[in-house]
Amino acid sequence: MPERSPRRRARGAAATLTAVALAGAAALTGCTSDGGTTARSTAGAGSPSASPTPAWDASPASIAAVGDSITRGFDACSVLADCPEVSWATGTDGGVRSLAVRLLGASKAASHSWNHAVSGARMAQLPEQMALAAKDRPELVTVMIGANDACRDSVALMTPVADFRASFEASMRQLRASAPKAQVYVSSVPDLKRLWSTGRENPLGKQIWKLGICRSMLGDADDMGSAAVARRDAVLERVVAYNGVLGDVCARDERCRYDGGAVFDYRFTGEQLSEWDWFHPGRNGQARLAEIAYRAVTAAGPPA
Repeated sequence: MPERSPRRRARGAAATLTAVALAGAAALTGCTSDGGTTARSTAGAGSPSASPTPAWDASPASIAAVGDSITRGFDACSVLADCPEVSWATGTDGGVRSLAVRLLGASKAASHSWNHAVSGARMAQLPEQMALAAKDRPELVTVMIGANDACRDSVALMTPVADFRASFEASMRQLRASAPKAQVYVSSVPDLKRLWSTGRENPLGKQIWKLGICRSMLGDADDMGSAAVARRDAVLERVVAYNGVLGDVCARDERCRYDGGAVFDYRFTGEQLSEWDWFHPGRNGQARLAEIAYRAVTAAGPPA
C-alpha cells in the first residue's frame, strides 16, 4: 500500500500497497472465545458468581477507525490519492454505505465518526493511531492493518510475526488505557496472493505494479518459476500468521471482535479493485468491506 492502502482497476499511475485487507484486531475492547456474551464464574461453591462479561453492543453511537490505505480509500477516487469519503469504515459516500452510515445514519456518521488511518501504515504505527482514537471516546474502534507489513520490497523485509504481535498488543494497551470500554472490530488482512491472481489478468494493472507496488507479492507478476512461486507463498504464509495473531490477541479482550477471516476469504474481483492500480479496493470493494464489517458487528455472536 502506498503510504495509504488496497486494490483497483488500471488506467495509469502507481499506487501503494495494502491489499484490502483488511486485518484482525487485538485486545482493543474485549473479545472472548465465546464472543464475550456469557459470564464465567470462577468463584468456588457457595460464592457469589463473578460479574458478567460485558455484552456486545451491536448499536454503538460513535466510531473511530485506525489502519492503513484501505481505510483511507486510497486510489478509490483518483490516482495516488486518499479518498476518505468512500472509506468502508467512516465514509459518507451513498454508494458505499460505510459501517458508520449503516450503524449511525448518514447525518450522525459525519459528526460521530473519525478516521485516523494513515496510508502506508504498518502495525508498528498502530499504537500512535490508537492513542488518537481513544481521545475521541468512541464506542467502537475499527482496525484494518497488516497488508503493508507483508507488502515490502522483499520477503526478507516483511515484519516478523513476533514484532507484529508485540505492536498489536501495545496498541490494545494504548486504547485500553484511555478507553477501557470501547468495543473493537478487527478485520483480517486480505489475501494478497488472491489479489495478485486477479489483478494480473489486467495488462495495464501489471504495468502499474512495475512502479513498485507490493514487490514481495506483485513483483514479476507473470513469473511462474520456482523462486517466484516460493516468494508469493512466503508472503501468503506471513499474512496467514498475521491473521492468527489478530484473532488470538482479540480473543483475549472482552470487548474485541475479530472477523473470523472474512476479509481474507472474500474473493475480490476486478469490479471491486481500483481502476488506477488493480490492487486497492475501489468504491465497489469498499462497499463489500462495509458489508462484511456490518454483519460482524451486528451479529448475535462473533464469527466462528
